[in-house]
Amino acid sequence: MTTRPSRIHRGPVVLAAVAVLALAAAGCTDTATSSSAVPTSGTRSLLPQPPGPTARLGEQQVDTAVGQLDSIVQDAMSRTGVPGVAVAVVYRDQVVYSKGFGVREVGKPDAVDPDTVFQVASVSKPVASTIVAGVVGRKTIAWDDPVIKYNPSFSLRDPFVTANASFADLMSHRSGLYTGAGDLLEDLGFDQDYILPRLNQQPLDAFRASYNYSNFGYTEGGVAAADAAKQSWDALAQDTLFGPLGMTSSSYEHSVYESRPNKALIHVREDGANGATWQAKYLRDADAEAPAGGLSSSVRDMAQFIRLQLGAGKFGGTQVIDPAALQETHIPHQDLHTPQQPGARTQFYGLGWNVSYDDQGRLRLDHSGAFALGAATNVALLPVEQLGIVTFTNGYPIGVPEAVNNAFFDAAQNGRPTVDWLGFYGKALAASEEQPPNPYDTAPAHPKPPQALTAYTGTYDSPYYGPLTVAEGNGKLQITMGPPEKPTTFPLTAYDGDTFTFASIGENATGTSGAIFKPGPDGRIDGVTLTFYDQRGLGTFTRGA
Repeated sequence: MTTRPSRIHRGPVVLAAVAVLALAAAGCTDTATSSSAVPTSGTRSLLPQPPGPTARLGEQQVDTAVGQLDSIVQDAMSRTGVPGVAVAVVYRDQVVYSKGFGVREVGKPDAVDPDTVFQVASVSKPVASTIVAGVVGRKTIAWDDPVIKYNPSFSLRDPFVTANASFADLMSHRSGLYTGAGDLLEDLGFDQDYILPRLNQQPLDAFRASYNYSNFGYTEGGVAAADAAKQSWDALAQDTLFGPLGMTSSSYEHSVYESRPNKALIHVREDGANGATWQAKYLRDADAEAPAGGLSSSVRDMAQFIRLQLGAGKFGGTQVIDPAALQETHIPHQDLHTPQQPGARTQFYGLGWNVSYDDQGRLRLDHSGAFALGAATNVALLPVEQLGIVTFTNGYPIGVPEAVNNAFFDAAQNGRPTVDWLGFYGKALAASEEQPPNPYDTAPAHPKPPQALTAYTGTYDSPYYGPLTVAEGNGKLQITMGPPEKPTTFPLTAYDGDTFTFASIGENATGTSGAIFKPGPDGRIDGVTLTFYDQRGLGTFTRGA
């Protein structure tokens, strides 16, 4: 397998779309995103809360829905071909369903079961906020504490935000960091120690008045909490949550996932001469953003996590997480989605949870995970019903886990699924992937020839991405960048004059991109801008002397 894709769908767009679409079961199918402000000065939302409903589902209704899960999952697999699925359901502190379907890797017989370990992508976030709630409950930190108090090296572009950004700000995506901040560094192979200090070069949106899904902002919150606890993030996760809950298949370390004998590989779906096929082509090491996306786990383990959530931090009769600290993760902190249609409702982000209210006025908590390189997951809770479900898949995000979980809740409420949830999610996610025409996909009709290739060779530098080398070999140019221990080399293709093209890579790849060399006043090439890496104005490299 290779870790270097040449063209995949856009990671940030898919992730942002999944974050909003996962709330559809709350009765709002208007899925436009919004950055409308929520007036907050601390962690608690000032928006009025709906009155608390009573439970509306009976045991027989839940049993009926559980009885339909096999067919719901099998239908989704039949329609999509997704290789493997695992599902667990918790009801009234009991695991009432736990099952695997399909295979861990296409072309091999090893079956998925409840203990199969999946990379769960952003389902890492509610697990991470629960771990941080454990630190809050011990009074080591407070949700409203500025993270700089515990990580003095923390810095964002605005000194006021640096001084005031709290754990709640970072873990509700309202720090002002834009969606995808730092992600392209991760795609190049840079580690957490390189990425987090460079977030201060990223432009900021409005502090506490904008929602932008930021993996590395979230990661900073988790890492700062671990710093406050004087532990590594992995040790904190083990001591605070995995150990007490017996989550023996869960880890935030990619090497541990790789060592598991019973693990699901990630898959992408590609069109071929004989139709679409699923392939296990890529590796996804998310250690750099571990609290936000690096968790691997099984549905058996996640069922214990759901028990803890529905039990207000209590597990097996023991109070593992302080209930007040945990409750802060379950309430609205940031406006996620302003309704665009009459009768639709506002949607929110808590601390690692999407927060919404359904047609019966019940609080619903959920979160999706998506790797464009081949994973899709969802966990969803109805706390007043003491009901929760988790679905993991080892396939590219096309809406399968969200569809399964929504169909289950729908069947519990109405006796059967009343909506084609897979069709809904599939259509919406496909629309989110649509891209405008790429000017670099088509060569100009009458391109200018480039200069002699030696005019471009040499060493360039960026304060954000680091050094870049342009070299000539066999009559072609190539650029090399990334961490010195594992650099990435991109072959360049002449496009038009001083502009060349290359194929973007990684979770966030968008296809062909431009490398635009720029002459200085004396005509000598003194810089190059890589358009794929210039999404926030950080992609220009200056040539050395």
